[in-house]
Amino acid sequence: MTLRLTEEQERALALLARAEGISKHEAAARAITGAAARRVRDERVRALSREGRARHAGMLDRLAR
Repeated sequence: MTLRLTEEQERALALLARAEGISKHEAAARAITGAAARRVRDERVRALSREGRARHAGMLDRLAR
């Protein structure tokens, strides 16, 4: 797989790798994994919030008055 980055993205990746003391490859892999984990977690939290609001809609409406 080839990853094509702009010069700015390349500099950011190099800075991240240097700060972490790891290779650029490892920095990119960790960034991808971290972003995926946050996205899944965020989606799960939103789903739980929707479920809770739906389940307790009546009570929430009464509290809002």
